[in-house]
Amino acid sequence: MAEGCRRHLVWKSLFALASLAIFLAAGCQLSPGDVSSREEDPDLLVAKVVRIIDGDTILVKVQGKEERVRFIGMDTPETVHPTQAVQPYGPEASAFTAQHLEDRSIYLELDVQERDRYGRLLAYIWLEKPKTRSDQEIRSSMLNAILLLEGYAQIMTVPPNVKYVDHFLQYQREAREGGKGLWGLDSEAARGGSVPGTGDEACPPGYPIKGNINAKKEKIYHVPGGAYYDRTKPKVCFSTEEEARREGFRPSQR
Repeated sequence: MAEGCRRHLVWKSLFALASLAIFLAAGCQLSPGDVSSREEDPDLLVAKVVRIIDGDTILVKVQGKEERVRFIGMDTPETVHPTQAVQPYGPEASAFTAQHLEDRSIYLELDVQERDRYGRLLAYIWLEKPKTRSDQEIRSSMLNAILLLEGYAQIMTVPPNVKYVDHFLQYQREAREGGKGLWGLDSEAARGGSVPGTGDEACPPGYPIKGNINAKKEKIYHVPGGAYYDRTKPKVCFSTEEEARREGFRPSQR
């Protein structure tokens, strides 16, 4: 009889352990309504803007520390570059960014690569928390997109952060066709096009995109901030990525 009791207790224990395992497994599979906003959107960070550095770079406080944040996918004219003069429409772009971001909280959306080679956090800047990320919401609430739409910036694609590149190409096309912002300036850069390389690593003002042909005869272009940009001696320089693509060049993978 004692042996029978022991077997009964063993089976009860095993049954309890199995029930517990099933319960815990079910508990790990949270329904959408159970997840916190951070878990719903792991690439989204809430940040407080501390200072505007220029049109595409800001200082924020996020997760208890200050971070420099570089906007993904676009580039505004320089105003604070250590070796370059202030570029046309640069101050206007900085003022536009300040107008939208000073003393407010924002949402930072990250992409595949979180930081650039300078240690800056790379992000899409949402003025309101995104819900659907529809084209309409991107146009109205993402500052990267708004800067392109209003002509304060040009597209700058640096793989692997290309989540919204198709949207951005469309927004720049609309701004350019509408003569908005820097596209309305009376200059060669505003009209677009390309010029031959200078023979060294530099491109002429207004033509920042470097086009080159590698040993495999592939046409590749490099954008400022890319891994090989500084060391590349361009065969041709383009005013925009759109011009480079039109001439059959593809973006560098780094």
